[in-house]
Amino acid sequence: MRASPLIEAEIRSSGPIPFRRFMEIALYHPEVGYYARGRDPFGKRGDYYTNGQIQPVFGRLIAAHVAHWRAEMGDPDCFRVLEPGAGRAETRDEVCRAHPGLAWECLEVGDPWPRRPMTGVVFCNEFFDALPVDVVERSEDGQGWTEWGVGVRDGRLTWVRLGPSHPRPGLPNIGPGRRIETCESQMAAMRKILRTLRQGVVAVVDYGYTRSEIELGGRFADGSLMAYRRHSADPDVLREPGLRDITAHVNFSALEDVARAQGARVRAFCSQQAFLLDAGRHDSFESALVAPSESRQFELRMQLKTLLFGLGETFRVLLLDMP
Repeated sequence: MRASPLIEAEIRSSGPIPFRRFMEIALYHPEVGYYARGRDPFGKRGDYYTNGQIQPVFGRLIAAHVAHWRAEMGDPDCFRVLEPGAGRAETRDEVCRAHPGLAWECLEVGDPWPRRPMTGVVFCNEFFDALPVDVVERSEDGQGWTEWGVGVRDGRLTWVRLGPSHPRPGLPNIGPGRRIETCESQMAAMRKILRTLRQGVVAVVDYGYTRSEIELGGRFADGSLMAYRRHSADPDVLREPGLRDITAHVNFSALEDVARAQGARVRAFCSQQAFLLDAGRHDSFESALVAPSESRQFELRMQLKTLLFGLGETFRVLLLDMP
């Protein structure tokens, strides 16, 4: 069964659904969701690239940061790394080659989280952008919000107004008629992460925005939702549900708000470029570019270039300290 008939059947039975529900089915349904299809979405034959596929350079640079953070904590025996949404776990594999014996646990949707608070690092590489969101629009009078959901018209999935929205935390103060994705799921995930961490660092690597960029810079006048298939981006996220990835940019300001409320400290918010430059600064990237031949070293230099000047200028990094 495909996702479209399942979604259409639910709409015909109960009426238009919130976009969050549409996204949950399209991405995470155990039978028809995008992540349950068994097809590898990464790399040249997939739908997109992430940092995790730029190996071994990305993993070697993350290994340098992990070693630094562990030393800052006094090298505790209980130190470990938790990675939600790890995908193929390529970063874990590369970091553990650099640090044999390092405890690194990968979690996917539905997996149980640690029952006891841990000491170490929670590493989130493109985790938050795939969490389900709702879509709201600023009312014409600027005093409230209207929620948009998904309905069926003439046999096709379409956007429909669901009516006034309840107050949503963390949203930027946008102008009348502009749309934005909600960030409750992102904020809830950050609370869970911080409750999991007794002491250590949360590293969030993702694409996103700050409130000021939305409010003053005018980014994403119609929201940031995007679907991806075969390395092509499409703003029509209702088309082909279950066959394409769907993402929303991360509201980094809302994540910082949650962190401070939970007692964490914002260590840094920077570009991925700056984050990785800091990791390679101690040895001028020598350890990240170790290779058995000149041709292989050239390949690694191209990886580094992509990480710094391709993805590095798009992705951002939020670092949080839990004392």
